[in-house]
Amino acid sequence: QVQLVESGGGSVQAGDSLTLACAASGRTLTVYGTAWFRQAPGRDREFVAGIRRNGGNTAYADSVKGRFTCSRDGENNTVYLKMNDLKPEDTAVYYCAGTLFPHLIPREVSRYTYWGRGVQVTVSS
Repeated sequence: QVQLVESGGGSVQAGDSLTLACAASGRTLTVYGTAWFRQAPGRDREFVAGIRRNGGNTAYADSVKGRFTCSRDGENNTVYLKMNDLKPEDTAVYYCAGTLFPHLIPREVSRYTYWGRGVQVTVSS
């Protein structure tokens, strides 16, 4: 089993920055990739960004490309999501997820086995 715990959420103004962290524990070597998803009220959970375990490959949703950066600290089993130039439409609960899928960085919720509880990010205009 793998446990994922997110931190760093909060309420900010449009244009501000925020960094989320996802700390993993347990059998972390079974997880090939980690991703961030978000879910706004009344909407489906959507892929935001992801990174492979080796840190070499990343992927981003078009809506955040150029504003968000996903990185990892392998020593501490922590994945970060640096969010710049936040917009009100970025308001959502952000979830960290781990996949056992050995190839690429899946964008489908169903490809992820482990999930954190989520943190709220609220961006006001």
